[in-house]
Amino acid sequence: MKILFVSMPSIHASRWIENLKDTNHELYWFNVLDAGRLDTNIDIIQFTKWKQRKIKYIKGEYVLRKKLNIFYKRLQPFLEVTINEKLDEIVKQIQPDLVHSFEMQSCSYPILSVMNKYSRIKWLYSCWGSDLFYYRDFEKHNKKIKSVLNRIDYLHTDCLRDFSIAKILGFRGDYLGVIPGGGGYKLNKLIELKETIRNRKIILIKGYEHKFGRAINVIKAIQLLDKEIVNYEVVVFGTHQKVINYIRDKKLPYIYYGRDELNHFQVLELMGKSRLYIGNSISDGLPNTLIEAMIMGAFPIQSNPGNVSTELIKDTVNGLLINSPDNIEEIRDTIKLAFKLGDEKRFENAANINSGIANLRLDFNENKKRVKDLYHKIEIA
Repeated sequence: MKILFVSMPSIHASRWIENLKDTNHELYWFNVLDAGRLDTNIDIIQFTKWKQRKIKYIKGEYVLRKKLNIFYKRLQPFLEVTINEKLDEIVKQIQPDLVHSFEMQSCSYPILSVMNKYSRIKWLYSCWGSDLFYYRDFEKHNKKIKSVLNRIDYLHTDCLRDFSIAKILGFRGDYLGVIPGGGGYKLNKLIELKETIRNRKIILIKGYEHKFGRAINVIKAIQLLDKEIVNYEVVVFGTHQKVINYIRDKKLPYIYYGRDELNHFQVLELMGKSRLYIGNSISDGLPNTLIEAMIMGAFPIQSNPGNVSTELIKDTVNGLLINSPDNIEEIRDTIKLAFKLGDEKRFENAANINSGIANLRLDFNENKKRVKDLYHKIEIA
């Protein structure tokens, strides 16, 4: 098939697409953000740096875009090349058999009119993160989501929860199952990065603080646990500036790494040295960082929006669930419970359970086969 991927440049999109290396598909990638290339060693034609002005920049455009976005979008086709215009051009040029969009709000909304125009072209949508779970509750987004799902032919999700939501919102196409957003992991190559459980002295916190992330609540909870964490080093990664400012203002003796300070390998290496991993948000799919922490043997403590984390974590057995991401006292008690439950033997047992889950669901070769089979089903349909 000729497959046109539509996404932002991300490691997850790159890792997914690389599953199709050594296949006979013709691969193309359209960067909806315009600039930046997909960092990959796979043979794929990339459409980037496509946004061009039709007229010179008009003073006040930026303010208009920020404050009157709906009005600005009506003007945009007169000012610059739009996503729809460029995609239409690409579709005419390459005649794809399948368009695969990753993510809803930035990568699927903007291409709907083109996909409706070319209804014979199959459309696969990968639902990641908060695409459906969070945005369905906003009337404007709800209508857009339903319009896209009505056109979508094939759906892949990173959790079962979102398939249920998609059906409620009107999806009637073919469901192709649950596969992690970035595909699988080369588990054998990660073994050497894992410290033994008894040698691990790091409490690792995902440092997101934005629309969804609630890292500061975790740090506030940790501050209430001086006795429990006395022998541990607190490390925060992927840290947003609000979190950095909080750590500095409170003069907390924590190590932190900014949003782009660690590469993917370094994050995995850090997880392999961590006793606990804590991720906290009000909305997500199955977080890749949760999956990676489980693979690397860190005991996961994870928020549970829409009960999604229960698809991997059995509470108190192979991890702990945060049910109220804004309740600092509850987060404190959950972390404290990990220390009460967690002698070395219990942590080792949890790591063994999570290793078994990884072998069954997260192995690179198994997921590569699933990804290839997914496209084969579409090809022969």
